[in-house]
Amino acid sequence: MRKLISTGSPFEKAAGYSRAVVQGDWCFVSGTTGYDYATMSMPETVEAQTRNCLATIAKALQDGGFEMADVVRAHYYITDAAFVDTVFPILGEAFGDIRPAATMIVCQLNKPEMKIEIEVTALRRTA
Repeated sequence: MRKLISTGSPFEKAAGYSRAVVQGDWCFVSGTTGYDYATMSMPETVEAQTRNCLATIAKALQDGGFEMADVVRAHYYITDAAFVDTVFPILGEAFGDIRPAATMIVCQLNKPEMKIEIEVTALRRTA
């Protein structure tokens, strides 16, 4: 069974995507930037953007019946290699014990104010 998860962001409707898609025991979370969706504002620092990304992802996973501990794959996109040492400790707080397979890429993002985008895939754990 397929379930679509939305944050209510206007970007989802305009671009035709879901924040996350649940298919069986899998959850695919779209690339998530640092917007604060309550205020539709973007913080200036990469640290605050990273924390917003992770909070939005955690909420999407929760809405789909998953936890951060279910994350098996993460893609990190940053706009400046200088951000690596800044975001690693924040990512470590979120994923240090989970240790998903991960890739970090330095690239340009859709808007100049975006400094990081995070995409994850989760597989429901069986105990």
